[in-house]
Amino acid sequence: MIKLNLSLFIVLLCLTTYSQAQTSNPKQDIFPKGTTFINNISYAGDTLKKHLLDIYLPPVTKSIYPLVVWIHGGGWKMNDKYSDMSYMTQTLKGFMDKGYAVASINYRYSTDVPFPGQIQDCNQAVEFLYQNAAKYKLDRERIAVIGFSAGGHLASLMGLSNNSNIKEFYHDGKKPGFRIKLVLDFYGPSDLLSLKESTVNVSPNPITQLLGAPIVDRPDLGKIASPVTYIDKTDPPFLIVQGEKDEAVEYMQSVSLSLHLKLADVKNELIIVPNAPHFGVMFDAENIREKVFQYLDEYVK
Repeated sequence: MIKLNLSLFIVLLCLTTYSQAQTSNPKQDIFPKGTTFINNISYAGDTLKKHLLDIYLPPVTKSIYPLVVWIHGGGWKMNDKYSDMSYMTQTLKGFMDKGYAVASINYRYSTDVPFPGQIQDCNQAVEFLYQNAAKYKLDRERIAVIGFSAGGHLASLMGLSNNSNIKEFYHDGKKPGFRIKLVLDFYGPSDLLSLKESTVNVSPNPITQLLGAPIVDRPDLGKIASPVTYIDKTDPPFLIVQGEKDEAVEYMQSVSLSLHLKLADVKNELIIVPNAPHFGVMFDAENIREKVFQYLDEYVK
């Protein structure tokens, strides 16, 4: 069984860090000059801050842009749509330079609503982008997702369940119209049943908060919330990136995901970053960026 140090999990994940409401974007300086910022769009038709998304359109003029959906980390209970950008600056610039639009989404915390509220929000956000693609100059047939840590878990879960009909994963119980073409998973947990509680007394337990119950009491919920549960041969390709010395999400989580995908004949590649911790600039390295854009150009562009 794969062990997760839940004390470090909490600390590290929480550190990871035409507009309807044209407000200042705190990450604006990261993006190239000429980037179009469409900020704070409500994708659920309500007033919740956790139901907002931002769209970034590249300076290069196109009629439509392939889309990368950005899903932040934070232990399912912290951070927002600007998180993880500060240490992935060159990757973000690359998206713009190569003509990919980016949509960064908020989702409700586990402290607001237990699972499956988070995956419902992610699916609802992407379906909003799909249905409003023409308005925002997005190519609804070319959508990739990228997620970090808890966001990697949600990106993987969305990509793997996208070809299934898991009604509980959709806010209205209806399967959405969009299809995920590629998943870029950065150190996301893949099998919650294999995450053992630390001997350290951690309160509150992030997995318990996510599921609304201890996983030992509700292994059924742990299975439902685990991306590996939904793997089949029709799933989209994956690029998985994991730190060798990740103190929060043990690297075998990514190894296991990659092996399960291979057994199902799903195209995937795993990059273990030597000596890398849970997050940071080591994941913005040139060799990783090259592989990210190789996969994007092959499956999304």
